[in-house]
Amino acid sequence: MTHTIGFIGLGTMGLPMAAHLLNRGHQLKLYARRQEVFTLQAKHLIDRGAIPCLSLTEVASNADVIITNVLGTEDVRQILITGPEAIQCHAKKDALIIDHSTIDPSATKEIASQLGSQGVAFVDAPVSGGVWAAEAGTLLSMIGGTEEACERASNVISAYTKTITRVGEAGHGQIAKLCNQIAQVINIQGVAESLTFAHALGADPARVFEAIESGMGGSPMMSLMAPKMINRDFKAGIAARLHAKDVNIAHTAARSLETPLPCLNVMSKQYQRLIDEGLGEQDSSILFKMLKRLDAE
Repeated sequence: MTHTIGFIGLGTMGLPMAAHLLNRGHQLKLYARRQEVFTLQAKHLIDRGAIPCLSLTEVASNADVIITNVLGTEDVRQILITGPEAIQCHAKKDALIIDHSTIDPSATKEIASQLGSQGVAFVDAPVSGGVWAAEAGTLLSMIGGTEEACERASNVISAYTKTITRVGEAGHGQIAKLCNQIAQVINIQGVAESLTFAHALGADPARVFEAIESGMGGSPMMSLMAPKMINRDFKAGIAARLHAKDVNIAHTAARSLETPLPCLNVMSKQYQRLIDEGLGEQDSSILFKMLKRLDAE
C-alpha cells in the first residue's frame, strides 16, 4: 500500500530515507528549513517526482503519514505542536506522525498525548546505524506507540529499516535509543583508552587491535572506531556533536531521576569539553585524541 507522505528534515540521514520511500512508490512532500536544499541536496528526489513544499501547512495537507527527522526536542515540539504552522493544526484526523529524531522521552510522551487528543497517531521511531545504513536501507529502529500505530509505522519505515522493535508505549522508543547511545559512547571511550594503554606500554596498537577484535572485548563499535583511531582519521562518520546532544539528553534525564550512572557522567564531561574545543564536527573517534590532550596537561 502506498501513501502520500510528508517528510520533514533532509539531512544526511533524511535524504537516503526519503529516496527509499520513493523506491516503494510513495508520493513524497518534502520540507526543509533551508530552501536551497531543494536545488542542491534534494534535487535528485524532486527530479524523481517528490514535491518541494514551502510551508509545514503544505506538507501536512492531505498527507496520510508525516515523518520528522530533525535535531532536537524543541525542534520537534515546534514543528508538531507549538510553532505558527504546527502540524497538529493541519494534520488529517487519521494521519500518522513518525518521529525519527532522538529527543527527550518525557517530551515525546507529552507530544504523543497532545496529538492523540486530536485523533492524530504518533510513533517515536529513533534509528541507529548511521548514514551508511540509511543509504543501504538497513537501519535499526526502536519504536514506541500503540500497537496499531506501531504496526502502521512499521509498514512505512520498512522501506529503509532492517530491524524494527516495538519497545512499548510512546516515549519508549526514545528510552531505548538513549540506552543505545550510552552503550555506544562508553564503548568508544573504552576503545580509545585500550589503544592508548597499548601505545603507552610500547605495543603496536594495530597489532593489539588485531589480537583482541574477535575476543570478548571486541564489538562492532571497536571494529569501526579502532582503525580510525589508529590511522588518526577523524573525518566525521558519526559527528561528535550528535553524540554530544544525545549524551546530554541522557545525562539530564538520569540526574532528574537521581539515577547514578558514573560512566555516563564522565562521558558527558568529555563530550562537553570536545564541543568547547570546537571539535563537534569531527568523528566521535576524536575521543582518542582527547586522551592525548589530557595526558599533556
